[in-house]
Formats: sequence, C-alpha cells, structure tokens
Amino acid sequence: MLSMVTSSIKKRDLDTSVRPQDDFYQFANGGWLKRNKIPKTEARWGTFMELRLRTEKQLHAIVNELLGKKRVKKGTPEQMVGDFFRSGMDQKHRNELGVTPIDGLRDIVQNLTKREDLQTVITELHLADVGVLWDFGIDQDAKNSERYALHIAQGGLGLPDCDYYIKNDAESLRVRKAYVTHVRAILILAGYTKTEAVERSETIIKLETLLAGHWMNKEDRCDADMTYHKMSVKKISALAPTIDWKQYLADIDAGKSGDLIVMQPDFFKKMSTLIKRTSLEDLQVYFEWHVINNYAGLLSDAFVKQSFSFYGTTLSGTKHMKPQWRRVLGVVDGALGEVLGQIYVNKHFPPHAKNAMHSLVKDLFYAYEKRITVLNWMSPATKKKAVQKLRAMTTKVGYPDVWKSCRGLIIKPNDYVGNVMRTSRFEHKREMRKLGKKIDRKEWFMYPQTVNAYFAPSMNDIVFPAAILQPPFFDPDGDAAINYGAIGAVIGHEMTHGFDDQGAKYDHKGNLKTWWSAKDKKSFEDKTAVLMRQFNQYRVADGVKVNGKLTLGENVADLGGLVIALDAYRAHLEKNPSKNIGGYSPIERFFLGFALFERELARPEFQKTHALNDPHSPSQFRINGPVSNCDDFYKTFHVKNGDKLYRAPASRARIW
Repeated sequence: MLSMVTSSIKKRDLDTSVRPQDDFYQFANGGWLKRNKIPKTEARWGTFMELRLRTEKQLHAIVNELLGKKRVKKGTPEQMVGDFFRSGMDQKHRNELGVTPIDGLRDIVQNLTKREDLQTVITELHLADVGVLWDFGIDQDAKNSERYALHIAQGGLGLPDCDYYIKNDAESLRVRKAYVTHVRAILILAGYTKTEAVERSETIIKLETLLAGHWMNKEDRCDADMTYHKMSVKKISALAPTIDWKQYLADIDAGKSGDLIVMQPDFFKKMSTLIKRTSLEDLQVYFEWHVINNYAGLLSDAFVKQSFSFYGTTLSGTKHMKPQWRRVLGVVDGALGEVLGQIYVNKHFPPHAKNAMHSLVKDLFYAYEKRITVLNWMSPATKKKAVQKLRAMTTKVGYPDVWKSCRGLIIKPNDYVGNVMRTSRFEHKREMRKLGKKIDRKEWFMYPQTVNAYFAPSMNDIVFPAAILQPPFFDPDGDAAINYGAIGAVIGHEMTHGFDDQGAKYDHKGNLKTWWSAKDKKSFEDKTAVLMRQFNQYRVADGVKVNGKLTLGENVADLGGLVIALDAYRAHLEKNPSKNIGGYSPIERFFLGFALFERELARPEFQKTHALNDPHSPSQFRINGPVSNCDDFYKTFHVKNGDKLYRAPASRARIW
C-alpha cells in the first residue's frame, strides 16, 4: 500500500519555488507542467488526457484482438466493432472513393428544384444527422419528468457559436477569416472551381451569419427556464409557418409526440421568415455545404486534413492529427459505445472497484446532508426539500445494469461512411420509439469507457463511468486522501450540480419546479453572484476573459465538490486515521489530490476557444478559485492577508 500511496504524490511534480498561498495550482502541479510538453496531436495535455489516452490504448488492444479472430458470427458485438474499425482503417479504399460516399445526400440537395420539396430535403438531411437550420432530440419533459418529449433547438452553424459571426474582436475575426478559407478549400475538394468556391462561400457565410443573428446567446442557453417552451403542433405551426410541422414530425417518426419543447422560440420565428425570403438556390448551396462539412472527416485524406486544419489547428491549436487508429476508434466508440463498453468493463473494471466507489459515494452523501442541515442562510422548510432531493438522488457506477441492443444493425467491413449513416439511423429509430413510453431511469448517457462523469437533472442521478475510476483519480487500494481529493471532489461536484444555479431549479423528482422560498432563492442568488464576479476577473491567452455567468454552474459545483469531499474525508479519518506521507499531512494530501485532477497544459488557441464557449472554467482557475473560498485551505496552508490567494472572509463565496 505504501508504494501506491507514495506514487500518488510525486515531489518532482510539485513546484516548491511557488508558495501554495499564492498559486496553489502551480505549487501542486508546476514540476509536472514544466517537465511535460503538449503532444503535437493534442490541443491540451494533463491527467485527464493521459487517462483518456490510456483508455484508448486499452480499447485499441480490444479491437486488435477482435480483428485477429478468423471466424466471427455476423451481427455479434465482435463482428460489428471489428468490421466498423476495419472500414475506417482502410484509407486506401477511402481515398479511392473520394467524395462519392456522400453523393446520395448531395444528389438530394442538388435535385431540389421546387419550393414544395424543400421540407423533404431538410428532413432527409436531419435523418442523416446533418443539422441544417435546427436540431432535434428526445429527452425528458423538464416539467413532467415521467414523460419523454421531442425537443427542437436552434442550429445550422459551422462555427462553435453565434458570436464568431457577429463580434469583431480579434479572436472572432481570426476564426471567421480562417473559416472562409476552410469553406472554400472543402468546396474545391468537392469538385467546384476556385471561382465557384468563392461565390458559394459568400452565400454560405451570409446565410449562416443571418442565422447566427437570431441565435439565443450561450449564457441564456444555459438557463433551464429560458429554454423551456412547451408548444402544441398548432402553436409551433403558427410561430414558424414556413414549415409544415405536422408533416415534419411524421417524417421523423415523431408523429405521436403530442406537445414538443421549443427551446428558442424567437429563433424559430425568425428562421421561418429567413427560409421564406431566401432563394432556393442559396438554400441549396448552404445545405450542400453542411453535408460535405459534416462528413469531411470520414472521407479521403485530403478532406480529413482540411477539416483538421480548421477544427483542429485554427480552433484548438493542435499541430498534428492523431494517428488514424485513434481517429477511427473515436468514431467507432461514438457509434457503438455500449457494444464496445461491454467488452471493456469485462477486461478493465473489477467488481471491487465498483464496491469501493459506492462506499466513497455513501460518505459524500452523508457529508452533504449534514452540511445542508447546518446552513445558516436556508430556512427549515427549504432545507427539508433540499434533503429530500439529495436522498432521492441515485448513483450509477461503472456501467449500465441493462445494455442497449444493436440487433439488426448492419455493419460492413468496406463502407465506413455507410456504417456511420446506418448507425445514426438505427439510433434515431431507437430514440423515437421512446415517445409514449415510460421513462427508463436505468438508461445511461455516457459509455463505460468515457473518462468523464455527469449529473442528469431530470433523472436526478449522478453517473460515474468505469474509465474515470482509475489512478490517479481513483485507486481502491491507494491513499484515501488522494481518492477523496480527486474522485471525491468529482462526486461532490456532480451532486452539487443538483443544487447549482440551474440544477436547483429541479425538484426531487427531476421536474423543473420552484421548491425554494423567495427569501432563500434570493440568498442563494446573492451567494452565487460572489462567485460570478470572482471568475469574471480571470484571463487566459491574449487577455480573453473567463465568462463568470457562463461558467457559474460548473464553478458552483467545483466549490461544492471541494468542501463536501473534504467533509467526507474528515469523517473517513475519524474511523481510519492516517499519518503524514512524504512530508504531507492527510489534509494537505487531500488538497494536492484535488489539484492533481485539473493538472493541464493547453495551447493558446484552445484556451481562447474554451474560455469563449465552454461552461467549464480553465483548469488553473478550477483549482485556485475554489481553494481561495475554502476556509479549511486557509487553515491548512496558513493563508494570510497579503497572500495572492487571500480573499477577505466577507468576500469568500460560501454556498454549500
């Protein structure tokens, strides 16, 4: 056990030239940050990415083993995974095919000559997972969590967010200029002349810019109240009359959906008018662009390299593409995740790891409930409802109890794009069959081999896939201080999402429903506003600001995860005393474990794209931000007025 413990904290990973009171993130990780470089195939590199690469290698070994089998029965997981991977790795065949695998979709667009056929084309593209104009999906009805509902949302852009089309700051201009170059390059590869590519790119950018002007901003998109608008078919038809919504729903197999959730009504109203005013020829150009761009990464080398040049290098700063086996494996994993996951957990997730994780989760729930009961800003009535929600929260660890079946799905060894399209259609039909059925509360929305975790507000459950439950985040035989500081803080983080600025809007059954008193809600908003203001002060590359409002939910969860995990670890220490190891006390090692989780190097391009679009704050602020608000950190590391991380007691965010 000692070797496992000492390997958890390596002194060479620290930077003792930096005072923990001034920059705890650098103190805990500076040695590692200085010693490591970002691989040319990555936009960022850290413990998260290391674990993901390790998991990819485990999956690659599984796939190679499948490829080595001479006789595999058709329709089995082994055949589907093996042949899908084989089809993607046959780059010679992909190069020979060029752009032809998407000729069918392009023909549908190019044969559009009559307005009355416009909706049919939109539907065909949506069924092929090409998100022109808008997107749709099946999810729980946020105000009736026992019912599935069809959700429709704004869409249709080739850039990550509407701001890139509208704003004229340096970063938006840089990305927008590169996007124009990318559009033209892809169109030339698709067979258009340089002149035609220029003309078409102007049409595409113009139309996407008009769409972007009607988008709801990213801050409001994070607001559960702002994105919930239940409408009948009659009402959405009146709002956006250019589309025959009754026919559209029937064509996507959602004819029995009843009411649907329109996430951005204003967008649909204006998008409807935009379609009506836009020529059929311009819509064709826009549609075809999205078909080609959507599938570019699955075609020949030339398309793959150009797609990477923009989405990999321009947006993220990545210098070189990942090796082909990693890229293809990512596609297979995304398409056949649970099929591959069944094989993965049998090889890499022992039962005792699941049991140990459940034990740790139990400690976190105990600590969270205890903390709720002693809050000085929440009324007894609201506390009672908060505890009710916490006790109703379920935990899923490792992998699903029931695996999804892919019976009937056809996977061919020489049809990479076709495999992607057929899988997409197969999953679409699976999703549409949910309408009218009872909610499956055992369903997972991540695969076991995913290095991540999540909270589902309408399910009111927290989920921890097997792949994240590995060292250095979690070692059932390792130092408990590191386990509680790393994966314990993740558990607390996901639990706190049930009580963050948005999760707190859902009751114990997962319904979007007010359960706070007006006074308590005001107190809660005042406390989270402290955190918002703090994170608004942080900057990344080229002075790009962190968005305190966009990142508020994750920042609340980070802080909650830290303090709840520490409470749980203190309770653990009462029953399982621990000594100093490597010169660090148990509580010091807990904080070092917390900092270990977000250790990361990132390219400037990635930092800017991340800060502008991601609800998670940059790594260093996910450590220094929470610890600067944690009284126990001040006591453990003797933080005083004048230290860079010091915040006056009155200015510290104290929520959960």
